Amino acid sequence: MISPDLEVNHMDIVIYLFDGITALDAIGPYEVLTRLPGARVRFVGPERGTARTDNGALALVCDAGRDEIERADILLMPGGFGTRRLEHDAGLLEWVQRIDRTTSTTMSVCTGAMVLAAAGLLEGREATTHWVSLERLSEYGAIPRAQRVVTSGKYLTAAGVSAGIDMALEFAARTAGAELAMSVQLGIEYDPAPPFDCGSVQKAPPEIVESIRARFREHS
Repeated sequence: MISPDLEVNHMDIVIYLFDGITALDAIGPYEVLTRLPGARVRFVGPERGTARTDNGALALVCDAGRDEIERADILLMPGGFGTRRLEHDAGLLEWVQRIDRTTSTTMSVCTGAMVLAAAGLLEGREATTHWVSLERLSEYGAIPRAQRVVTSGKYLTAAGVSAGIDMALEFAARTAGAELAMSVQLGIEYDPAPPFDCGSVQKAPPEIVESIRARFREHS
């Protein structure tokens, strides 16, 4: 369970940005979290400036460099192909560990969980990430779980990309109440009705699964 002591009236939320990020990993949860009472969301990167998404087409603005941030109530680590590099970025991992010591909740979306795991935060804990990378969590001592959202103590991890919205709504319900969370969900009209029933590896045709695996191999 998330700590009931979380003060929703003063919620300092830090979302980390980096080159190679998947945009929805950050922006999906942002659309929910920014609507919580008292929320202040800051986009933070290696330094002030822009971070390019994994296809290079979109630039997101880092309002602050990570050296300017000493604490946060909530830390969110998104995913994307760029996280492979971040797993071995000693400076970032030290910063994640330091900020985590100040948080009430630390979250990840998609392969952002690999960064938290590389920082040692998920050792011995159940966690999830994008299905292609799921088993790699065990390399860092985490316990992989093929679930949409996994909660372990103060840590919330979401599966691939769109699962970050589910995670943020679940967090909203636990911290500000189900009624507010439902209001946010309706406000953003989050009512998925995809044209194909292949949104999970269990449902998708084998050739589609392999095409995604091949894409990830190209970026590993």
